[in-house]
Amino acid sequence: MEVNRQAKFRIGQIVRHRFYPFRGVIFDVDPTFNNTDEWWLSIPEEVRPRKDQPYYHLLAENAETEYVAYVSEQNLLPDESGEPIRHPQVHELFGTLQGGVYAIRAKSAH
Repeated sequence: MEVNRQAKFRIGQIVRHRFYPFRGVIFDVDPTFNNTDEWWLSIPEEVRPRKDQPYYHLLAENAETEYVAYVSEQNLLPDESGEPIRHPQVHELFGTLQGGVYAIRAKSAH
């Protein structure tokens, strides 16, 4: 089986979940699954994603709250709403939003 290590989405891009009602901005990418087996096995088998694909760390939001999510590439779609993400950490990591992608904020050294 061929392993897809080329990420389809990029850091700063706003995406939405294919099945569940949440969206978020990508702040990190793992080339393949990099979480616990306990976490992976907690996903119902009929919707459990493959491990051999990129996984994305999102500053996520749904109608009720903001949180951090870990999502497989197969379960993400580009978000085309043009709306910013309201997660409180967005402005710590990113600058302006243009075309559905946040500019990555340059890290400052002390």
